[in-house]
Amino acid sequence: MALTGMQIYKSLPKTNCKDCGVPTCMAFAMQVAAKQRALTDCPHVSEEGKSALSEASAPPQRLIKIGNDGKLFEFGQETVMFRHEEKFHRPAGVAVRVPASLSDADAGKLIDEINKRVFTRVGKDLKVALCAVEIETGDPAARAKLAADKSQAPLILVGSKPEAMKAAVGAVQGQRPLIYKADASNLEAFVEIAAGAKAPLAVAGASLEELADLTSKAKEKTEDLVLAFKGEGGETVRQLTIARRAALRKQFRPFGYPCIVEVEAEQAELETVMASIFAAKYAGIVMVSGVEPWELLPIMVTVQDVFTDPQVPNTVEARLYELGSPGDNAPVLFTTNFSLTYFSVAGEVERSKVPAYVCVVDTEGLGVLNAYAGDKISAEKVVKTIQAQKAADKVKHRKLIIPGLLPIFRAEIEDTSEWKEVVIGPENAREIPAFLQKWPNL
Repeated sequence: MALTGMQIYKSLPKTNCKDCGVPTCMAFAMQVAAKQRALTDCPHVSEEGKSALSEASAPPQRLIKIGNDGKLFEFGQETVMFRHEEKFHRPAGVAVRVPASLSDADAGKLIDEINKRVFTRVGKDLKVALCAVEIETGDPAARAKLAADKSQAPLILVGSKPEAMKAAVGAVQGQRPLIYKADASNLEAFVEIAAGAKAPLAVAGASLEELADLTSKAKEKTEDLVLAFKGEGGETVRQLTIARRAALRKQFRPFGYPCIVEVEAEQAELETVMASIFAAKYAGIVMVSGVEPWELLPIMVTVQDVFTDPQVPNTVEARLYELGSPGDNAPVLFTTNFSLTYFSVAGEVERSKVPAYVCVVDTEGLGVLNAYAGDKISAEKVVKTIQAQKAADKVKHRKLIIPGLLPIFRAEIEDTSEWKEVVIGPENAREIPAFLQKWPNL
C-alpha cells in the first residue's frame, strides 16, 4: 500500500533544514509520497526511518547517475506514462559508439568528432550525452583510459567478457561508467565488477521474464541497474512499454529502472528514425553508430520536443533584441514570445545579414496566429510594448515591419503610434532573408 505524506513525515527529522533542496520536511514528504523523490534524498533521516519506509517510499523508477560531477548524465525516476499526465523529468540521452575495430588514433579522432556535435535550437544547446566505447579488442584498459581522457561526456563501457570489463573499469576508477552489459552468461561476474566500482550496470535478458529474474538477482549486490534492450522495431517498443507500465502502474520492482536501447540498422536513415522512436517510447538512452550532424540532430530534436514540459509555456523574455549590430537605420520588426517563433525569426534575420531590431511581445507563449485567435495580442498591445521597449529611440525612421499574418493591425498602429509607415512582412520566417534584402526600399 502506498504511504501517505503524513506517514512519511513522521519518520523525518522535522527540522526544515532544506538540505534536501525542499523548503520543508512536510513538502519533502509529499514529494516522496508522490514518488517524485526518494526517502534517501534526506541526508538526516534515521536508520530506523530508512528501514521502515525505504522500500515502500522509493520512486517506482530508480534515478541512475553515469559519470561524476564534471561529466554527469542522470536518467530515470520518471513518474508518468504519458507527458500530459504531468511531464517527463529527464531527457533521453544519445550515446555514440566508438567501435573496438578502430585504432587508438582513429578512436581518438572519432571521440573528437563526438565532442563537436553541439547544436543550438530555440536557445538551448543539444549535444551527445554519452560516449559508448567498445573495449574487447586490444588493450581494454588503454582504450577506456583514452576515451575517458578525450571524451567530454561520461562513458559507457561496452563488452561481454568479465576480464576485459574489469580491466577497463579499473582504468577509469571513480568515473562511474555505465557497464554494458550483463546477461545470463556473465551476470555474477559483472555484478561483482559493478558493485566493487560503485558503477551502474546494464542488464539484458532473452525475454522480459528472464530480465526480471536477472535484475532481481543483481539487486542483491547493487541497486544501480539499467534495463538493456536491442532496438528491433515494434517488438522493442512493446517491451519498453510493458516494462515502464509494470514499474509505474504496478510497482513491479524488477523493472523499476530506466532503459537503454542499442539501435542497430543497416541504413543510417533508419537508425535515426528508430532511435527517435525509442527515445519517445521510453528509452532513457539510445545508443547509435552515426556521428554525422544530419544523423544526430533529428534524434536530439525529438528528445527536446518530447521532454519539454507541456504545462509551462516555452517562452523567451519579452524585450527588444538587437540582432547583428543594428544602427539607427536598421529595420524594426515585432514577433511573439513563443520560443520557436522568436528563434525562427531571429535565425532568419541573422541569415539575411541585415542587422535588425526585434521587439518581442508577451503573448503567454503563443505563436502569432494562435495569439491572435486567443486574443493574446492586439494592435494596442503591440503599440504599448514597442513604446515601453523604446524601439523608436534606436532608429531615425518610423517604419515598422509587422508579421504577414497580422495585416489587420496595420491601420490601427499607424493611427495610434509614432510608426507612420507599417510594412506587412512575410507570413513565414523562411521568407525573411529575401524580404530584408530590399531594406530600406520596402
